[in-house]
Amino acid sequence: MPITIFLCGDVMTGRGIDQVLPHPVDPILYEPAIRDARSYVRGAEELSGPIASPVGFDYIWGDALEVLGRVRPAVRLINLETSVTTSADYWPGKGINYRMHPANIGCLASAGIDCCSLANNHVMDWGYAGLVETLQILEEAGIKSAGAGVDASNAAEPAVLEVGAGRRVLVFAYASPTSGVPPEWAAAPERPGVNLLAELSASVVHEVAATVERHDCEGSVVVVSIHWGGNWGYDIPQEQIDFAHGLIDEAGVDIVHGHSSHHVKGIEVYKDRLILYGCGDFLNDYEGIGGREWYRPDLGLMYIPTVDAASGALLGLRLAPMRIRHFRLNHADRSDADWLRSLLERENFGHDARVRIDDDGMLTMEWH
Repeated sequence: MPITIFLCGDVMTGRGIDQVLPHPVDPILYEPAIRDARSYVRGAEELSGPIASPVGFDYIWGDALEVLGRVRPAVRLINLETSVTTSADYWPGKGINYRMHPANIGCLASAGIDCCSLANNHVMDWGYAGLVETLQILEEAGIKSAGAGVDASNAAEPAVLEVGAGRRVLVFAYASPTSGVPPEWAAAPERPGVNLLAELSASVVHEVAATVERHDCEGSVVVVSIHWGGNWGYDIPQEQIDFAHGLIDEAGVDIVHGHSSHHVKGIEVYKDRLILYGCGDFLNDYEGIGGREWYRPDLGLMYIPTVDAASGALLGLRLAPMRIRHFRLNHADRSDADWLRSLLERENFGHDARVRIDDDGMLTMEWH
């Protein structure tokens, strides 16, 4: 039985995006230069034109909804890099603090999101109370989460997603200090926090393998969602490569869902298993911010792998090119899709891959 999954990189529904949704939180910010989240809205409008706020909950997903409706993935997984809270307890010295009003949770439900990875460097921007409220709001909305919890045991638990016919997808989520997660954010036996990796090492692979073994069963597709590395640059550190290979070799992981980079990075198919080293930002409010244009951070991808439920082997990989404009996901035009196609062929790691643009505007990757 094949299972099709939708994955993407960082989804940041706080700050400017929250301000155009129906129920914006207090716009106060504690950034060095910007103190009002509405400034990000004004920046985007100066670049791209007016945004008719308040927008509907489904607005931000734009053309991605058409793709999801056509592909009909069994599981929809995102990295939610935003605290969903009204907490005023911002993390001092953090610099950037994302939050979305809980009443705007409909923006996730409108896209049918099944699971949010919360192991990242923004989920606790508004303190321990903000994290606890985030967990509660997601649970009330029927959206599962992984990678953060009310204590260490809870943060390490996988999200279990039933997909029918006795099959399920298990999502384990981890954050690496290399992505800027403060050490104080690590969940403890009696403290909320994120599922923080001590390091990317063989010994930690053993620990992950033991955790997966406790939960895995026949018919499960195992996904490890991991927030690691810096925001910019195409280089993939050897420690990430070794760690990803170890997850597949020893822990029986079928998909490594890597994120943190603000732009699309390379892909590897290792022993018929998919490794996404950096999915890039998928939704953010950076539209009016200049710099780093050569990375094209306005372009993103919907990653849509199909895997064999029995073996976990990758059967196919399609990708939908998207461009953020007006705080909305839009189909990338032909030239932008070709730019992403060339990037994937250039940066793909460990195999001779070819990427083609199909008649429907999506990309298909073929590998040897």
